[in-house]
Amino acid sequence: MLGSFLTFSRAAYAQGGLAGDALLYMRQNPSGTARSLGLAGANVSLGADFGNLTSNPAGLGLFTKSEVSFTPGVGFGTTNAAQAANSAAVGTGSPSLSQTANSFHIASAGIVFANRRPDNDNTSDWRGGAFALGFTRLADFNQGLRYQNSTDDNHSFFQRLREPYNNGNYTSADYQNNISDINNQYNTGNYQDIDGLAYGTGLVDHVAVPNPNPNPRPDQAQGQTISRAGTPAPLDPTSPDYANAPAALKAARKGAITQTETIQTTGSLSQFDLGYGGNYRDRVYIGGGVGIVSLNRTRNSTFSESSGGDQDFVSTDYLKTTGTGINARLGVIVRAADALRLGASIQTPTYIRLTEQYSTSLTANAKYATTGTVNTLSTAPGTFDYSITTPFRANGGATVLLGKAGFLTGDIEYVGYSQAKFNTLDGSSDRGLNDGNYSIANNYRNVVNFRFGAEARLDVFRVRAGYAYYADPYKSSDFSRNQQYYTLGAGIRTKTFFVDVAGVYLNNKDQYQPYSLAYVASPTVNQTINRFTASLTGGLIF
Repeated sequence: MLGSFLTFSRAAYAQGGLAGDALLYMRQNPSGTARSLGLAGANVSLGADFGNLTSNPAGLGLFTKSEVSFTPGVGFGTTNAAQAANSAAVGTGSPSLSQTANSFHIASAGIVFANRRPDNDNTSDWRGGAFALGFTRLADFNQGLRYQNSTDDNHSFFQRLREPYNNGNYTSADYQNNISDINNQYNTGNYQDIDGLAYGTGLVDHVAVPNPNPNPRPDQAQGQTISRAGTPAPLDPTSPDYANAPAALKAARKGAITQTETIQTTGSLSQFDLGYGGNYRDRVYIGGGVGIVSLNRTRNSTFSESSGGDQDFVSTDYLKTTGTGINARLGVIVRAADALRLGASIQTPTYIRLTEQYSTSLTANAKYATTGTVNTLSTAPGTFDYSITTPFRANGGATVLLGKAGFLTGDIEYVGYSQAKFNTLDGSSDRGLNDGNYSIANNYRNVVNFRFGAEARLDVFRVRAGYAYYADPYKSSDFSRNQQYYTLGAGIRTKTFFVDVAGVYLNNKDQYQPYSLAYVASPTVNQTINRFTASLTGGLIF
């Protein structure tokens, strides 16, 4: 039961909850070598590029020589944030703030071993093939966010605390169980979540309202409150949730309440792959591969509320998620004509086993603290193990070769975002994971993404450009959350080595809610996210 409370509380307080986490793991960006990145990742039908290992392993069959490559990169990101105009917003004076998030990373590294029969060897229709293994960075979690909101008490985080574990139905037995759990954290001094910390520091004082259970526990007696000393007190029938402060402090919170938060997220989703592509009569190329997924994401946030000229509280939240998973893919490329290639690939659902490490601390202003001084409490560091299965992916593509002048290429990708699912490791039911699955199934949709690229050739020199459109994964939204990538690249290729550079620019919009409320809108932040990534690939041909 405790694991369920921990997961549910963490999911409700972090950005987007577990459903938001799932979207991060599913929504991958253009990846691979600088050549692939310069083409916006459009290489499903192109072939003879290390990036085919993660997109369409059939492309490995077009290699005629072996090669080794290494691609480092740097990323520069800025997020501009401003309060959204909804019923939770008070006034129009909240400023627009920006936060940066820069990184150095390895975009890809790998080796391809190619083998081809001599042209005069006609002993088999299989002309050759290539085996490849390596590393590719599929998704970037580096992002910063800083904002300031102005709201009122009914939409504040205090209201969130009046709905323990996001339950505002005070007549339910579940609400009573939540109150009992919070009270138990206080009595034992073993705090597990933000609701327990708020009670322990004096920010809130829970009330056990009339319980619909005909056989309530002693601490849920009809018409009584749970006091810190364990002594029943009369129930105020006009206040069925609970009183969180003396009347003077309540009055102070009737004005505008200022919220501030700074979030810094780091990490990535990467994949270690091995695959093989075969060449049948220089017309059909077939390949397969297996990927070992590695996930590493760390999120640190600091959230505070101020009223009446004083800071009421400040909370810090730490969450580190690591995971390992597996998937597989099959692909084919057909040389329909000398100047036309058609390609397709499918990838199985990806199973990832995840481990979360988390902790929260809360400092309450002296006017709330039970001891009369500033009171700081922290949760015991917690861990939670579970899994996610992300949906299968299907890709199709076409490449038009322009002789020695270059080529045009394009991809189309299907992703079923609504099919992702969380599970416990032992098959049991978990409250938080079930809530995440419900949110995924009801809020996400299946989409089609597009990628286009072009390369111009002049002797050993290459110039590239690309564009990728990743569709909005939400069924309904006040604005579009599509992602658009604009790419440029250049390179030199000789018979023994190659060097490529690429720049990828991302522009998209999103929304963030620091918490959710049971019956009214939560304060919401509009985000405009800009990120530029530069990559350099060096490779040897042998």
